[in-house]
Amino acid sequence: MKLLIVLHHRFDLWQAPPWFAERLRRDFPQLEVVHLHDYHRVNDEIADADIAIAWSLRGEQITAARKLKWIHSTATAVHALISDELRASNIVVTNARDVHGPVVAEHAMALIFALAKRLPQAARYQQQKHWAQQHIWNATPRPHELKGATITIVGLGGIGRPLAKMAGSLGMRVIGVREHPERGCEGAEKIYSYDRLDEALAQAEFVVLALPVTPNTQHLMNAARLARLKPEGYLVNVGRGVLIDEAALIDALRKKSFAGAALDVTTEEPLPQDSPLWTMENVFITPHIASLTEQMWERHYDTFTQNLRRFLSDEPLLWMVDKEKAY
Repeated sequence: MKLLIVLHHRFDLWQAPPWFAERLRRDFPQLEVVHLHDYHRVNDEIADADIAIAWSLRGEQITAARKLKWIHSTATAVHALISDELRASNIVVTNARDVHGPVVAEHAMALIFALAKRLPQAARYQQQKHWAQQHIWNATPRPHELKGATITIVGLGGIGRPLAKMAGSLGMRVIGVREHPERGCEGAEKIYSYDRLDEALAQAEFVVLALPVTPNTQHLMNAARLARLKPEGYLVNVGRGVLIDEAALIDALRKKSFAGAALDVTTEEPLPQDSPLWTMENVFITPHIASLTEQMWERHYDTFTQNLRRFLSDEPLLWMVDKEKAY
C-alpha cells in the first residue's frame, strides 16, 4: 500500500517536516511512504498511490490516480483541493479541522482582547514614546469589558465551537450562525441560520468570521452586511479573506461606519504593499498566523495516524469532508 505526501508551499511550516515520513515508515512498515518536496513528480507518483496527504491536487491528477481511495488535507479549508473530478470520484476526503480549529479560536480570542483593550493603538503610541493614556481614553470606542458584550460567531465548526466556549466562559453573550441551527453549540445563547445573518450581525460588539469558503460564502460580508455592524462593533476574520468584499471593507473603514477590523487573512496573500489596509488606524493585521504553533505537526501526526489505523482496519474515517459542500 502506497502513501504519497505532497505539501509543497512557500511557507516552511506548511510543508511536512522530514521526521513525519520517517516516523510513518517506522510506525507503519506495511506502507510505502513517498514524500515529495515539490510538484514535479506528482503525476507519476499518484498513479499507484492508495492514500495522499495533500491540500492541493489538480483535476487531471485525480483522474490519473487509479488506486487512490483517500486524500487527507493538512488544511481545514479544502476549496483548493475540490474539483469536478474529485467530486465525481469515490475518493474520501478528510481535513485537519481538529488540528487547527482550537488554536485558531485562541488567536481569534486574542484579537478580540486586543481590540477591546485598544492594544494596537497602545503599541503605535509606544513606538512614538508617547504616554497616551488620555488619548486612548478619549478615542472611540473606548476600552471596554468583554463580560456582557455580545459576540456573533459566523460558522460553528472546528474554530467556532471552541471560540463559543471560550467567549461564554468570559461572560460574553454568544450568538452563533450556522447552516443547521438545530444542532446547537455549547456556550451559545442563540443560534441563527444564514437567512437571519443580518439580524445576528446587528446585535454584536464583535463579529468573528470562522466559516469555510463555498460559492455561497464568498463575499458574504458585502457592503450591505458591513453596514449592519454597530458603530462600536468590530469585525474579526480568521476564516479566509474572500469571505469579505475587500473593496467594500476598505470603504466602510474609511467612513468609520464601524469601529474597526482585525484580519488574520486577506483576499490576496501576502497582502500587497499598496493595500490601504496596511496603514489604516482602525485595522489590526496578523499575517495568517492564527494556526501557527510549535506543536502543529505533532498534532497532525496524531490525528492522521488515528485515521490511518481506521483506514487500515476498514473503519469509518473521522473528519470527513462533504465534497459537494467543500467542508
